[in-house]
Amino acid sequence: MKRTILLVEDEDDTRDMLGKALVRAGHAALLASNAEEGLDLARRARPDLIVTDIVLGSDDRGGLRLLAELRGRGLRTPVVVITAYADVEKVKLALNGGAQHLIEKPFSASELLTAIDGITSGRDPESLAEQLFERARLTEKERDVARQLVRGLSSNEIAEQAGNSAKTIRQHVTQIYAKCGVENRAGFFRRVYSG
Repeated sequence: MKRTILLVEDEDDTRDMLGKALVRAGHAALLASNAEEGLDLARRARPDLIVTDIVLGSDDRGGLRLLAELRGRGLRTPVVVITAYADVEKVKLALNGGAQHLIEKPFSASELLTAIDGITSGRDPESLAEQLFERARLTEKERDVARQLVRGLSSNEIAEQAGNSAKTIRQHVTQIYAKCGVENRAGFFRRVYSG
């Protein structure tokens, strides 16, 4: 099904390449180079889905501000957030701000298209995460910790909520990563969101 996708990316080459990939996949692509253009296009065109980089130009939280502005204006369009660095704080802000998906750079156009297909087909990140946890055979405690990781919480925040030591939570996180076949938080997010 043809969708209208708004892509907000400040790097010209990346924006052009991904825009062409969206069109080749049968989507209509709206392209913006900053948060202001993105917000204007989102209000006027009402896209089916928005893809935004977190860092837009010199604004290291431009995509997060765009997401907050969209939600503040009542626009509930699904949002995919792109980040070059899986900065825990920014990831948490994006997920808590309503982003449906997170992709870490570098990524291929096919990874983005898979994410778009997953979101537009109704598969939500929580169900994708639960499928991964099942395949990885996480224990119930590991699943609880992993769910908090997906929400963007740090090990210290998870420890505080769970009433455990940060060291214990870090041990669980290490086990979760090993069982999921990843080495770090960025790999974990990529695995969760790739389905």
